[in-house]
Amino acid sequence: MGWTDVDDVNDASDVNDAVRWGVLATGGIAERFVTDLAELDGAEVVAVASRTEASARAFADRFGIGRAYGGWDGLFADPEVDVVYVATPHHAHREAAGRALEAGKAVLCEKAFTLNAREAAELVALARGRGLFLMEAMWMYCNPLIRRLAELVRDGAVGEVRTVQADFGLAGPFGPGHRLRDPAVGGGALLDLGVYPVSFAQLLLGEPDSVQAHARLSPEGVDLNTGMLLGWSDSGASALLSCSLEADTPLTAAVTGTKGRIEVPRGFFFPERFTLYREGAEPEEFTYTEDPHSLRHEAAEVMRCLRAGETESPLVPLDGTLAVMRTLDAVRDRVGVRYPQEAELTRV
Repeated sequence: MGWTDVDDVNDASDVNDAVRWGVLATGGIAERFVTDLAELDGAEVVAVASRTEASARAFADRFGIGRAYGGWDGLFADPEVDVVYVATPHHAHREAAGRALEAGKAVLCEKAFTLNAREAAELVALARGRGLFLMEAMWMYCNPLIRRLAELVRDGAVGEVRTVQADFGLAGPFGPGHRLRDPAVGGGALLDLGVYPVSFAQLLLGEPDSVQAHARLSPEGVDLNTGMLLGWSDSGASALLSCSLEADTPLTAAVTGTKGRIEVPRGFFFPERFTLYREGAEPEEFTYTEDPHSLRHEAAEVMRCLRAGETESPLVPLDGTLAVMRTLDAVRDRVGVRYPQEAELTRV
């Protein structure tokens, strides 16, 4: 078996100016992000905001952040904040990211990017209209191994892609009071977990023109267990994807083509390794020796873009984010999930 180490392709060490971050929200993902930012030269977290001053101050004290705002307006008005990291629940992404953009800030917004494609299109139009940087925090796309996998597929290492498989499921149980069961905050398996398999498939194949789905819904009306079959008519490729809040699925992915396949073991969205199988050749294993769970790769990409004067990332393009949101909308349409904020799903 061959072994290939993949280098850390996100390099933020060429620092001309510090990039000053403001963090919006103080939950677990915000804690991880701030911790991982400490690994990057030239990254400074200068402010944090939460809906309550007590939460913002506790977070600031824990991480040594200079300013804490109870409410969002102070963060958006802070002249020392270059870019806002939006780590609120899904339902608040449209408002939070939109207000940050209206204040002239660059934005990195957590995934799922918004509740639906209409909201996503509004944010993209706002950022493009104002010439401001905007990126979805799809850290999987910035992971060095995922980037290498996509490059191999583009270069024809497995031939023409015929199937993609990926799953993301947690055993739970998540009670009725949990945010993942709450339609008002975009609960359900799809936006929290299913966004990863869908994004993985669309990274390799683009936007599908056929979407089929089946789901088990909770009494509250969110999806607890969802299966998806995506199709691409031009190539005949298909993707079999699933997400669950009721079952600990393998968390694996595979790409099969006419000349070989790539298998990604458990934790496909933050892989430590994957294996390329080709007929007539020894399996080749690609590995990454740094921490694959780190969010620093997406932060490094934001910083690289800002220093280069780019308003969109080529690694996480806004058109790709919009395409994923359209697929998620289509899945929800098939299984009958609506959020209270939506009178109806609007096709974009």
